[in-house]
Amino acid sequence: MTQAVQQRRFRILKLVQQHGYATSEDLARELNVTVQTVRRDVNTMAAQGLLARHHGGASSLSPSENISYSDRQILNLREKEAIGRNAAQAIPNGASLFINIGTTTEAFAQSLRTHKALRVITNNIHVATLLAPAPECSLIITGGHVRLRDGGIVGPTAAAMIEQYRADFGVIGISGIDEDGTLLDFDADEINAAQAILRNARTVFLLADHTKFRRRPMARVGHITQVNAFYTDQPPPANIRALLKEHDVKLHIAQP
Repeated sequence: MTQAVQQRRFRILKLVQQHGYATSEDLARELNVTVQTVRRDVNTMAAQGLLARHHGGASSLSPSENISYSDRQILNLREKEAIGRNAAQAIPNGASLFINIGTTTEAFAQSLRTHKALRVITNNIHVATLLAPAPECSLIITGGHVRLRDGGIVGPTAAAMIEQYRADFGVIGISGIDEDGTLLDFDADEINAAQAILRNARTVFLLADHTKFRRRPMARVGHITQVNAFYTDQPPPANIRALLKEHDVKLHIAQP
C-alpha cells in the first residue's frame, strides 16, 4: 500500500468516526477522488474491521456490538495464524493452559495440535475441537451457557469453574485496546471469564492483531500491564511500547 492510499484511508476513517455515517459521494468530494475509489477503500477497510460498509456509504463500528463470528474468522486471518504460531512456540509439552474465546486464540489452539500431554481448560468449544487430536491432551470445558453464534461458553458458571484451577499459562484474546492500554471487550460474561484467567494463570499471554488498537468496546477487562507477554503482528503505538517496556511485558511481533 502506498503512503497516499494509507493517508486517504486514514482520512476516511476519521471522517466516518466524526460523523458516524458518511456517504460515498461526500467522502469522494471531501478527498477529491472518484466515488469508485472511495468504494474500493471502504470495501477494504470494512474487511479489516475498521468501519461498517453500507449501500451508498460507511459508518463507524458500534461500540456495543462485536463483528459477527463469520466475519472475524476471515478478518486478518494470516496475521492471526502468525500470532498463534508465534505464541504456541513458547508453550512446552506437558503445560497446563487456560484458553479463552476468540478467533486469535483459536488460531493459537490450531498451532498446539502437535504438542504433547497438554492440559487445557477452555470456555471455547472451537478450541476444544481443535485440540482433540493433540497427543495425550487433557481437555476440560467449562460449564455455562453456550453462545451458538461463536462457540463461546459464558455465564457465572464458566468464570467460577476457571477459578477452581491454577494453570501455567493463560492465553487470552481481546476485542479492543484503548490508547492508555486498557483491555476492552463487549460481553460482560465473557469478561468475567477472562478476568478469572488473569487471576489464576502463572503466566499470561495476550494475543491481538494490530486492528484491536482501532476498536473501542465499552467494557473493561483489565490493563495490558497485567500480562507477561503480548503477541501481535505489527509494532504497537509508541505509548503502548513504552508501557510494555516499563512493566517488563515481553513484546513479540509475528510476521504473517
